[in-house]
Amino acid sequence: MKIKEFYPDVMRHKRQGFPEAIYAPGKTIKQIISVASKLLKGEGPVIVTRAEKSVYGKLKKKFPKAVYNESSKLVVLKKGNVPRSKGYICVVTAGTSDIPVAEESSIVADLLGARVERIYDVGVSGVHRLFKHHDKLVKAKCVIVCAGMEGALASVVGGLVGCPVIGVPTSVGYGVSFKGVSAMLTMLNSCAANVSVVNIDDGFGAGVIGSLIAKK
Repeated sequence: MKIKEFYPDVMRHKRQGFPEAIYAPGKTIKQIISVASKLLKGEGPVIVTRAEKSVYGKLKKKFPKAVYNESSKLVVLKKGNVPRSKGYICVVTAGTSDIPVAEESSIVADLLGARVERIYDVGVSGVHRLFKHHDKLVKAKCVIVCAGMEGALASVVGGLVGCPVIGVPTSVGYGVSFKGVSAMLTMLNSCAANVSVVNIDDGFGAGVIGSLIAKK
């Protein structure tokens, strides 16, 4: 079956405060370009997620202003006219291996108007590193915590702050981490009541939710 036309949700940003993102895996370059061309007519940012560098190279030829973040594999085709939030959110990682997912959250939240403070590599194996950032954490509107392995950092942060904490389990870890399932289960079972959880490696979703909280 050959699909000739695509109908992206160009009004989503105006309706909900965040745009439709283009998920690159499984799409051809022609499909991505077709959807992007329509989204560019809207008001909000235009983002391509999980794009390999080769995909970015082809998009750059069509959209010369495209910008690529290699760590998060995000392509930004348009920033959009978005008001900045007064408060800020913190994006925290347990380790450096969690940074690609955290950068997806950080860049998306920034594009949607949130001020973002990054606090990376402060996991529970060296938890004293986290406490150095206590003042910044407790003043945040929201904290996004990206952690793999056992995912305990989200609970630790949840016990320190009085704002919503968004746990992002990452697929970082050895065999019985089950590609992020163990971190997800730990976060879902957190005794810190202010911790909510998105899907494994869902930096985009966490960034959207964080930006919406920052605007309130």
